[in-house]
Amino acid sequence: MIKALSGQEGGICVVEPNTERLTAANATAFRDEVIGLITKGEDRLLIDLEQVSFVDSSGIGAMVGVLKRIGNRGEVAICGLSGGVEKMFNITHMSRVFAIHKNRATALAAMQDRD
Repeated sequence: MIKALSGQEGGICVVEPNTERLTAANATAFRDEVIGLITKGEDRLLIDLEQVSFVDSSGIGAMVGVLKRIGNRGEVAICGLSGGVEKMFNITHMSRVFAIHKNRATALAAMQDRD
């Protein structure tokens, strides 16, 4: 469900969902896999949604679940939102909850600046 590039980006684990649609059909599996990374010690996550063209409320909920699990001991940022996915983040006001960046390079730079 995900491709995780762990520690290859300055201690930031980059997570790429291996799907074009993050929906009720696969959101739980996505959340569980990312929470598995947190359980293994990853505490700085960048979720790259560049290849995702559609996210429903279950997909948003999965990302919120990841954010809740990591809590104050780490950070979660999101990048690569397409038009429809960005619209969903704005409609649900999740664009105010998550640090959202245009692309992976700007996200990694912003996250590394906080070191």
